Amino acid sequence: MLLLLASLMAGRLAAVQAEQAARAGSQRLLTQFAIQVNHGLEANLQTRLAIVQASADQLAASGELGPPALRRHLDVVRTRFPEFVWLGVVDAAGKVVAATEGLLQGENIAQRPWVTAGRAGAYLGELHPAVLLADHLPRSADGRSLRIIDVAAPIHRGNGDVRGVVGAYLSWHWIERLRGELQSALDTDSPLELLLVARDGTVLAGAPAWLGRPAGAGADLTERGRYVVGRHDAGRSAGSALGWSIVVRQSSEAALRQAQALGHAVLLTVLAAGLLAALAALALTHWLTLRLGGLSAQAHAIREGRRSSIEVPPGRDEISAIGATMAALVGQLQHEKSALATLNAELDARVAERSARIERMAEAARYAAVTRERLRLARDLHDTLAHSLMALLQQIRLVRKLRARLAPDELAAELGRAEEVAARGLGEARAAITQMRHGGVRDSGLAAALRDALARFAERTGLQTSFAAAGAAVDLADERAETLYRIVEECLRNIERHAGASCVALTLGASGPRARLGVRDDGVGFDTAAARPGHYGMLGMREQAALIGATLAVDSRPGAGTEVQLEFEP
Repeated sequence: MLLLLASLMAGRLAAVQAEQAARAGSQRLLTQFAIQVNHGLEANLQTRLAIVQASADQLAASGELGPPALRRHLDVVRTRFPEFVWLGVVDAAGKVVAATEGLLQGENIAQRPWVTAGRAGAYLGELHPAVLLADHLPRSADGRSLRIIDVAAPIHRGNGDVRGVVGAYLSWHWIERLRGELQSALDTDSPLELLLVARDGTVLAGAPAWLGRPAGAGADLTERGRYVVGRHDAGRSAGSALGWSIVVRQSSEAALRQAQALGHAVLLTVLAAGLLAALAALALTHWLTLRLGGLSAQAHAIREGRRSSIEVPPGRDEISAIGATMAALVGQLQHEKSALATLNAELDARVAERSARIERMAEAARYAAVTRERLRLARDLHDTLAHSLMALLQQIRLVRKLRARLAPDELAAELGRAEEVAARGLGEARAAITQMRHGGVRDSGLAAALRDALARFAERTGLQTSFAAAGAAVDLADERAETLYRIVEECLRNIERHAGASCVALTLGASGPRARLGVRDDGVGFDTAAARPGHYGMLGMREQAALIGATLAVDSRPGAGTEVQLEFEP
C-alpha cells in the first residue's frame, strides 16, 4: 500500500513538473511570437514613415511646390498606399497648401502637434481620433470616429532650411489588418490571441473583453491560469516606432494538452511499475515470512518449555543469519538461566540467614527499648514520687521524735507541714503523669511541644518565661525529639524545686552545622563539681543525651543562675 502511494505521489510529481515545464516552454514560445509580431509591426510602421520622408525629399528635389503638382504627387502616393487616409503639404506658416481630395486645403493647422514635430524631423505620433477629418471620413463599425496615427516629415530647402512639412494620417484599420496578418503568420496549430497595448497600458486591439482595459504590470492577463501569456514590452529607446507592448495569449488547455497527456501517461506508467513492484514485494515477503514463521514457531515452543534450542534454517540468506543469531542467543539465555537458578538458591540461603539475624536484632532492639523505658520511668519516679516521699518521711520522723517535746499547736503545725508535703508530692505525681500524657512530640514537633511544656510550667509556677525557636530542628519529630523533650522537662522540674528563679529562658537554634537547645534561669545556682549523693537527675540527663548522640553541658555557679545546653545533629 505504501509502495502504491509512493508511486502515485511520484507520478503526480512528475506530471506536475512536466506541466510546469510545458507552461514555461509555451510562455517562452509565446514571448518569441510577441517579439516576432512586434518586429513585423515596427517594420511596417517604419516603412510608412520612410514613404512620407521619401515623398518630402522628392518634393524638395523636384522644386515643384505648386498646389496642383503637390496634389498630383500626394494622390499618387495614396493610390499606391491606401492605408494613408489623408496626405497633405503644410507650408512654413502651418497652412495646408495641398491635400488629397482637397480636404483641409487652405486651412491653418499650425497648432497640430505633428506640424511642429515634423519641422524637426521624421515623426510618428500616437493613436488618436481624426478630429479635423471627423466630418469627411467614415466612422468605424462601432460608430466611433475613425482613429489615426500622425506621420510627418520635413521638406528642406537647398540650404537646409525647412520649407514645409508633408503630413499623413495612417488608418487604424490598416493596423488591425496588419495585426491579423501577423497573427495568422505565426507558426502554431492552436488559436492565439494577440493584444496591442498602448504606452499607458490600455489595450488597443485584440480580445473584445480586454479592449480599453488596463493591461499593465498589475493586470492578470492569465485570467487565473486559464491562459499562458507571452509579452514583449517595446520602448522608443530601443528603436520602437510607437512604444507599444505586444501580448500573445493561448488557452492553457490548448498549450498544455500534450504535457497533460504526457503527465497522464507518466502517472499510469509509474502506477503500473509501482503495482508490479508491490506484487513482487508481496511475493518475496510471503516467501520470507514462511521461513520466519518456522523460526517463530520454534521460539514459541521454547517459551512454553517444549524445546530448549533452535534449529538453524539452511541457506546463507538473512533468515539463516537470523536463525543462527537466535540459536546463539537462546543458548546463552539457557546458560544464564541455569546460572541464575544457582544464584537464586544461594540468595535464598543468605536471605534466610539475614532474616534470622534481623529477628535477633529486632528482639535485642525491643529489649533495649524496654530497658530505656524502664530507665525513663525510674527517672520520672525519682524526680516525682521519690523526692516527695523522702520529704514526707523526714517530716514524719521529725514529728515522731519531737512529739513529746512539742506543744499541741506546734505538733499540729508539724502535722500540717507533713500534710502539705504529701499534697505537694501528690501534685507532682499528677503533674508528671500530665506531662507524660501531653508529651506527643512526634505529633506536634519539637518546637511546639517545648512551647506547650514551658507554658504549663509558667502557669504552674507563675515565673516569667521566654521561648525562641529557629533552624532545622524546629520540626524534629522522632525519637531524638522525645529524648530532648524529657531532658527539658527534667531541667524545668529542677528549676521549680531548687533554683528559686524568677525568669526562665528556653531557646532552640543552630550552632554551625549542629543544632543547640538551651535552658537558662536566674536562680541560686550550684557548684557543678560538688558531689550530690542520692541525686540522679543530672546523671539521667547525661545518659539520655548520650543515647541520641547529643552533647550536654551545664554552666552554673552559686548565686549566678544555671544554663543547660544540648548540641545535636538536626
